[in-house]
Amino acid sequence: MISVEEALKIVRQQAIELPAVEVPLAEANQKILREPLRADRDFPPFDRVTMDGIALSFADFAAGKRSFPIAGVGAAGAPQQELTRQGHCIEIMTGAMLPAGTDTVVRYEDLEIRDQEAHLTIDKIKKGQNIHRRGEDRQRGDVIVPAGRKIAPGEIGVAATVGRASLPVTRPITALILSSGDELVAVEEKPLPHQIRQSNVFSIQALLQRWGIRAQIMHMPDDPATIKKVLQEQLPNYDVLLLSGGVSKGKFDYIPDALDAMGVKRLFHRVAQRPGKPFWFGHIPGGTVVFALPGNPVSSLACTRVYFGEWLETSLGISEEKPRAQLSREVSFRPDLNYFIQVKLRSAADGNLLADPVEGHGSGDLANLVDADAFLMLPRGKDHFAAGEAYPVWSFR
Repeated sequence: MISVEEALKIVRQQAIELPAVEVPLAEANQKILREPLRADRDFPPFDRVTMDGIALSFADFAAGKRSFPIAGVGAAGAPQQELTRQGHCIEIMTGAMLPAGTDTVVRYEDLEIRDQEAHLTIDKIKKGQNIHRRGEDRQRGDVIVPAGRKIAPGEIGVAATVGRASLPVTRPITALILSSGDELVAVEEKPLPHQIRQSNVFSIQALLQRWGIRAQIMHMPDDPATIKKVLQEQLPNYDVLLLSGGVSKGKFDYIPDALDAMGVKRLFHRVAQRPGKPFWFGHIPGGTVVFALPGNPVSSLACTRVYFGEWLETSLGISEEKPRAQLSREVSFRPDLNYFIQVKLRSAADGNLLADPVEGHGSGDLANLVDADAFLMLPRGKDHFAAGEAYPVWSFR
C-alpha cells in the first residue's frame, strides 16, 4: 500500500502527450490553446470615444469658451469625422472614432444642448478625457493570449477580434467508462431485491463532462472470459479507461487479473486513503492509461476527481495551485490514512473558503454526495483536526 503523495506522483508521471487539432471558434471554449493569439492590429485600432457626448478641442475650453455650436454627428462604425471650424464641436457616440481636430470628449451628462449648440454645465474638464487611445491596450504583434491557456469567454472574444475563425487546441481525451458486476442493472430496469441500478458510471461520466470529455459507457458481467474479451477489444481505442468495481480482493473481483493478462502494467493497487483504498492504476507502456476504481460510489467519485483530475491536468499542461479550505468545525479521524472527507463549501465573512463536513454512512452512501460540494483531504499522521485549519480541496460541483 502506497501513500496518497506517492500515488499522485505516479499518476502524474503517466501523463500523455496529445496532438493539436483545429476546431471552429464556437467549439474552442474550455479547450487548451496550442499557439499564442497575437494582435493583428493595435488595440484599440483607433482613438476610441468612450462616452456619448461632444468632441472638442481642449484649447478652445482653455481659452474660456463654454458653448460650442455642433458642426456634425459621429456614430460608431462610421468613418472618422473632422472638425474644421474653430470653437465648434462634433456630437459623438460611444465606440466612434475620435474626430480629427478634437482631443477631448465631454459626456452628455455634463452639458445641455439648445438650438444646435452645446453648453457646458461644468467648469473643469481634463484634456484627453473619455478617450481610449489607439494601441493603449496592446500593440500590433503583441501576444494577447499565450499558448497553453485554457480557453474561456475572454479568450474567445480576443480570438474573434483578431479574426481567428478556428483555433488549434489540444485534442480532447478519449475515454471509456466500464462497470462490472452481476448485481447491476440498467437505469431503466426495475431491479430485483438483490440488485441495484448502475450509477457510478453516470456520476463519473458527468464529472468528465466538466472537463470537456465525452466518455462512452459500457457494462461487463462478472465473467472472466467476457471481461478479458471486452478489455482486449476496447483498450486500443481510447487514451484512458476508467473501470468501476471488481478491483478489491473478493472472489468475483476479476479486473486486476484481466488487466494483467491484457498486458496492462500495474503501477499500484492499494492507497493509504479513505475512501478508495483498493484503487488500481496502470498503463500499457506508450498506450492506454487505466484507472480501476473501487465500486463504492463515494470511493469511485473521489478517486476520479483527485487522481484522474491530476492526470488530466498534467496531460493538458495545466498547472494550477490546489485551493485550500478551512474546516468550520473540528473533525476526528483515527485510522492512519489520508481522509477525503466530503464537505460543503462557503465563504466566510473575512473572505476565506470554509468547509462544512458532511459525514455520511461510509463510501456506499451515494445520497450523501448531493449534500456535498467537494472532497477535503485530511493528512494521515494525526487524528484531530481543529476548526480553522486549512487543507487542500477538490471540488466536484
